[in-house]
Amino acid sequence: MATLTAGTWNFDPAHSEVGFTVRHAGISKVRGSFNQVEAQLDIAENLADSKVTASVQIDSVNTKNADRDAHLRGEDFFDAAKHPAMTFTSTSFDLDGEDLTVSGDLTIKGVTRPVTFTGDFSGVVVDAFGATRAGASLTASISRKDFGITWNAAIEAGGVMVSDKVVINLDLAFTAA
Repeated sequence: MATLTAGTWNFDPAHSEVGFTVRHAGISKVRGSFNQVEAQLDIAENLADSKVTASVQIDSVNTKNADRDAHLRGEDFFDAAKHPAMTFTSTSFDLDGEDLTVSGDLTIKGVTRPVTFTGDFSGVVVDAFGATRAGASLTASISRKDFGITWNAAIEAGGVMVSDKVVINLDLAFTAA
């Protein structure tokens, strides 16, 4: 297996997914993803000094329901007309074997909050075409209210339509530049 070497690593959107899960009506989970993501991983000689930056186009949200996607793009949720992108810039990077922790500043709807992603580093390989690839799977939980996303509706049985807690799910692949 190859090693994670210092340098720039480019995001591989064809082999990655930036998604989320949120509880709906208190009984089920809705999953969605974003189809337009740009990211870069800059691995430093001292691994702890490495950086990740990412930008997600809000208009690319996809929950497999056109009406819901339009609602998410609107003022009740992301307000994509005023805030077309969600961004992340890391502030710390810790890799201990397969355990990966990346903390940073997440900006959604013009509000920036610290978020920590934890998960597994999948390793580095040279693929059949000679490209050096690195992969990771990470998650973080956020409060959507912390980012000014407060729309909701009460349901007859009690509770609300959309939970405050959102789990962000990242399955990422990068290629060495």
